Amino acid sequence: MSTAPPHTVTLSTHFAQALPEMALPWQAADTPTPTLLLLNTALATSLGLPPLDTPEGLALLTGTHLPEAATPVAQAYAGHQFGNYSPRLGDGRALLLGELTDHNGRLQDLHLKGSGRTPFSRGGDGYAALGPMLREYLLSEAMHALGIPTTRSLAVTTTGRPVHRETTLPGAILARTASSHLRVGSFQFARATNDPDLLRRLADHAIARHHPEATTAENPYLALFDSVVAAQATLISQWMLVGFIHGVMNTDNMTISGETIDYGPCAFLDAYDPTTVYSSIDHAGRYAYGNQPGIAQWNLARLAEALLPLFDDNEDRAVAKALDVLSTFKPRYEEAWTSGMTAKLGLNTTPDTLVDDLLTLLRDNHVDHTSFYRHLATAARGNPEPARSQFLDLASIDTWITRWRAEHPDPDAMDRVNPVYVPRNHLVEEALAAATDGDLTPLHALLKAVTSPYTELPGHDRYAAPAPEDFGAAYQTFCGT
Repeated sequence: MSTAPPHTVTLSTHFAQALPEMALPWQAADTPTPTLLLLNTALATSLGLPPLDTPEGLALLTGTHLPEAATPVAQAYAGHQFGNYSPRLGDGRALLLGELTDHNGRLQDLHLKGSGRTPFSRGGDGYAALGPMLREYLLSEAMHALGIPTTRSLAVTTTGRPVHRETTLPGAILARTASSHLRVGSFQFARATNDPDLLRRLADHAIARHHPEATTAENPYLALFDSVVAAQATLISQWMLVGFIHGVMNTDNMTISGETIDYGPCAFLDAYDPTTVYSSIDHAGRYAYGNQPGIAQWNLARLAEALLPLFDDNEDRAVAKALDVLSTFKPRYEEAWTSGMTAKLGLNTTPDTLVDDLLTLLRDNHVDHTSFYRHLATAARGNPEPARSQFLDLASIDTWITRWRAEHPDPDAMDRVNPVYVPRNHLVEEALAAATDGDLTPLHALLKAVTSPYTELPGHDRYAAPAPEDFGAAYQTFCGT
């Protein structure tokens, strides 16, 4: 496609200019017959973008023709994948087109997934199939509606190029935005170069972009690490409270901003069980739902290792300072999670063992994680039946409800924090299968529900219902590469 996008689109190149060693200029592959499938018009408006449902808009969304000053780059980063260190990962099928300024004056990356091979592709074809790109659009926008920090999805465009996986699938490109794509793996890459100047410039860039308050700290780089620890403690608590399982919490998938990134083999809990694993590649359960807080702290330890030279010239003192900050992750996480659980139960404080006893009951009775808390608000209004009917052990849940109601829960407050709708796995699979076959109706219906998660919508009962009994025992999600 040769039509240039409108001159009103300005893509800045802050990352590429500040860190050229980590920004490899590259171009997106041509798209034979691009078709705009999904467009997030509200997000586009907030970014000040012109109409994108035009040939010029398609050229921007596929990276095939950009504003004259734009310099798309593939970003370099390293990372631990399932605990194993890879010194050179990077954007193997993605491009950073540049940065946009949103309506609040904040920089936002405009980034493509599925735009073709780069020097980081490591044997991959660099393309993306339609289903995984629609999954990221659906899941990221649902997370945003839940109030959880996340990358956003701007558009999904089919390319007209088939993608060969286990079968031949339609190809697509996802355009997404983020406050940046800086990752723990970005710092691991910089540290591995043994270039102190690069590591320092990367840290300065991260501070300016995400944690400017660190600038005035006695030790700005230790303050940067502290800010990332705090942001991730809050983020992981939010995942746990809504039952989100990332599925592939490698260090290259943990952001410095504290946003959720890379929706590959992700899913939401059906029945509550901390050992739940949905990812097809997580054979040992490393990234099981209940392991996520511990893995987050492990990843942050890898960030600390990368940043050590900036903490102190003396390695022993640097390690001691890093450990002091890292030790704050667990109490920060527990405080955020406890506060969130207290809110889910409609209380101001929670008596000892009330939450632990509930979680044991939920696990032992295989209770649906999302619908239970919503039904519990009905119990607070005087009708416990929708909640208690989800349990086999009625005597135990009756005892628990009596204890809980003695604390005078606020059902209206509960409705504000317990969603009616999340992207339930069976509905996601139904929508993606239909969309791959050309029918977007189920996808749009599901999007409507999950982007209004706290409001009961007429005619949407099935979107709030637990998975059918014959679904889920062997449910798996996939990376899509």
